[in-house]
Amino acid sequence: MSAASELLARVREEALLAPGRPVVVLLSGGSDSTCLLDLAVRICGADAVSALHMNYGLRGPASDEDERHCARLCERLGVALEVRRPAPRARGNLQAWARQERYRAAGELACPRDADVAAGHTAADQVETILYRLASSPSRRALLGMRPREGSLVRPLLRFTRDGTEAYCRARGLAWREDESNASGAYARNRVRRGLLPALIEVHPGALRNVLAASQILRDEGEVLDGLVEEVLGGRSRVSLALLRELPRGLRRLVVQRLADEAAGGCAAGAARRADSVAGLSERGSAMLDIGSGLRAVAEYGEVRIERLGTDSVVPLGSVRLPIPGNVRFGSCEVRCEVVAPAREQGVLDRAALGSSELTVRAWRPGDRMAPLGLGGTKSLQDLFTARRVPRLERRSVPVVEARGEIAWVARVATSEHFKVTAGTREAVRLSCRTS
Repeated sequence: MSAASELLARVREEALLAPGRPVVVLLSGGSDSTCLLDLAVRICGADAVSALHMNYGLRGPASDEDERHCARLCERLGVALEVRRPAPRARGNLQAWARQERYRAAGELACPRDADVAAGHTAADQVETILYRLASSPSRRALLGMRPREGSLVRPLLRFTRDGTEAYCRARGLAWREDESNASGAYARNRVRRGLLPALIEVHPGALRNVLAASQILRDEGEVLDGLVEEVLGGRSRVSLALLRELPRGLRRLVVQRLADEAAGGCAAGAARRADSVAGLSERGSAMLDIGSGLRAVAEYGEVRIERLGTDSVVPLGSVRLPIPGNVRFGSCEVRCEVVAPAREQGVLDRAALGSSELTVRAWRPGDRMAPLGLGGTKSLQDLFTARRVPRLERRSVPVVEARGEIAWVARVATSEHFKVTAGTREAVRLSCRTS
């Protein structure tokens, strides 16, 4: 079996790309994303694949040539191409801004089709990420690296080397573009790539492979630790101060970090480092402690919870009833429910499965989980919001629609597997949300 055939077989086996499964491929024009696009077409089928190219205009004529190259490649493979040209920011972290714009645009394309978003991160990118995070953040999480799947974001090439993707492209007769800015020392990740990685390989030829293996071991062990945290919290968003103090210090840190992440609706960097201080809050009356990341720990009646700063001034959105069919106001949104013919689209649900003449619309709550269509199993809304790049401050205003006490749909985020349209569906409803 050739190297290209072996790569195809392994990606197909891992099932992050699946026949007929819609996917938006992030296409820069480099060897990794070119390889990924061709694999997606061969596994999913050209009709299921679309590509997104971001032309930031940062490299002058070279940026435009990248765009033309991507257009030629997509035409050859029979793939629809979307090109975005955002105006660069004058200040701030340029790479962080570019990444945010890329995933925001990808989410806009993926959501209507309930599609995955595929990124061409390779093993080298994984090692760079681990080393960069380790240097900038002293935490166990830094060593875990990127996951093959995070919500709708998939990374099918995470176990393969850049040499492997280049060999694949050559075997398939696919040209790619080289980004000369990758050699610049202006960016921290480039310095890791150009300086630190070669130094590690010089120390030991298997250094990169060993870093990846250690990360996987820690991720496997992390599942055990997550289970212990679940046992302590029991699905609650608060914990007894007495119990928190009795926990081993490592588990105490993980519990506080989990509460902080849930309150923040994402990663609350550094919260675990304040675990001892949180456990030391008084059990008498009320006590508060700022723990960073815009969060505070609040102790009341012998229990502690973590909330965002400014929560006192936020008027929580109450739940409202949504008739079938009908429409309601929810904060600044109008949520609409229409009876439609069955269609397998985002926001379309089986009418009979809903089992009621009305639905409930409410705000996201820490600890909320659902079974997103096509992802297998349940996911926390926190993880889904992160995957869809929903800003943290906007998450509590996103309409969450319940049926039979279960989350059926989250506006612009996910549709539940349990209420999906099937071959036996006779009548369906479409849920939509419009912001005024």
